[in-house]
Parts: sequence; structure tokens; C-alpha cells
Amino acid sequence: MNIAIDGPAGAGKSTVAKKVAGALEYVYIDTGSMYRALAWAVHHHALPIENEAAVSQLLQDNVIHLRRVQGEQHVYWNDTDVTAWIRTSEVSQFASIVASYGAVREQMLVLQRNLATQGNVVMDGRDIGTHVLPDADVKIFLTASIRERAERRWKELREKGLDPDLSEMEKDIAERDQRDMNREVAPLRQAEDAVLVDTTGMTIDQVVDRILEICERTGESRQ
Repeated sequence: MNIAIDGPAGAGKSTVAKKVAGALEYVYIDTGSMYRALAWAVHHHALPIENEAAVSQLLQDNVIHLRRVQGEQHVYWNDTDVTAWIRTSEVSQFASIVASYGAVREQMLVLQRNLATQGNVVMDGRDIGTHVLPDADVKIFLTASIRERAERRWKELREKGLDPDLSEMEKDIAERDQRDMNREVAPLRQAEDAVLVDTTGMTIDQVVDRILEICERTGESRQ
């Protein structure tokens, strides 16, 4: 069974998807980290972010790996572990921009579908249920209020020793929502057959339990 979890920035997709995959003993694939790795590389190499051809060529000339290290998924740009560098606000904004490029998404689409061919996969992103895995057995659309999403990301960065501005994070998330929903290629939207899960006010474990219930019902209906 393949499970697609979509939703806007800061909805908790990665954390929840990772826990769901662990509970089911499935493979977890964080597609957002793949775009973030590319965004990090664009920034690292000082490429002009508005140059779609250059960004696409950079992806084509390099390799993104997802590897498990001591039970955690790490993201590599070639042989460089970039996991610790891809969650900053700057990289997040760059990731939203590179993800809007058609040539980039086509390359990522091939990579992501190849990863899913092994089956029993939990994959999260913006367009998994609508575009990457339209035949996924379970589709979840995870969301939460902008304020709550900003607070979650703020706490996450504070725990890493950073000092982000909460109001700026709210603004960044609102802007990213608009960009993700209005991009021409594979915009963020809820698939018609996806289950909406609003996580505002819910704990991570409550969200995970809700999704596992949906998966269990789906599994039962297939028998």
C-alpha cells in the first residue's frame, strides 16, 4: 500500500509521515527535502534563483540521495550531508521557488516515482496525491492554521539554537501558500479522493493515530 500525504508548509507532514511509516514499517520518502536540497545548492553556488534553466541544469548535473542514518532520514547533495542546512527560512523560500519550475518538477517526478516503485511507501509533499502518485491507496491532505504552522516552525528553529522572528515566519508561510497554490505546474491542492485532516490543536500522536485509522479502514476495504 502506498500512502500520499500532501499539505501546505509547516503542516507537520514530514514528522507525521515519518511516524506513520515507522508504525507500519513502511519506507518514508520526504519529497520536500529533495527540493530543499536543490534550493540549498542554488544558494550555496550563488546561482540566480530566477534562472530556471540554470537551476534545472544544476539538478541534472548532480545527485540527491535519501539515506537512513541511525534510524533518521538524511539528505545528501552528492556526498555532502545537507540535512542540517535545509530547514532555514531562506532555503524554504528558495525551495518554493525552484519547486515552481516545470523542468525541475519533471526531473523530480521521475526520481520520486522510481523511489515509490518498491511499494509500501509513505511519501509526503505538495502534489503527491494529485500528480506524483495519483493511484496511491491512501491520500491525506494535512493542514493547520497559518498561526499554528508558524509557531511550530518557530519552536523547531529555536530548539536548534536559532532566533527567528515569529511574525516574519507567519508572513513567509502565507506567501509560500499563495505561491504553492498558484504555480502553473502541479499546484498545491487537495485531491478529490483525499481525506482532509486539520491538525490545528492536535498533537502529533493524535494526527498519526487518525491517519493509521484511515489506513486500517482502507486495508480492510481491500480485503
